[in-house]
Amino acid sequence: MLVAFALTPMGVKESVAEYVAEAVKIVRESGLPNRSDSMYTMIEGEWDEVMSVIRRATEAVALKAPRVQVSIKVDVWPAMPAPLDNKIALLEQHVAATEGG
Repeated sequence: MLVAFALTPMGVKESVAEYVAEAVKIVRESGLPNRSDSMYTMIEGEWDEVMSVIRRATEAVALKAPRVQVSIKVDVWPAMPAPLDNKIALLEQHVAATEGG
């Protein structure tokens, strides 16, 4: 299962990096495969372990911000091993195929 989530601290200044940094640290320390970009953090794992990490990350941000919005998108694809890397690899194969011809 692959989960993309975003935490949005509300009622804070325009840049939220300092608030989100602790959440990303929790994700990285979880030991689950993960990747962060400018809008989302993605975690690969089973329901309970992924949701536990998201809960802890949200709680960490909530200690510093008066309000936190959480957006979660889940991709359940049991036949896809290591979706964090393999979904992109599959996409790149298709892009390469379109460039050849």
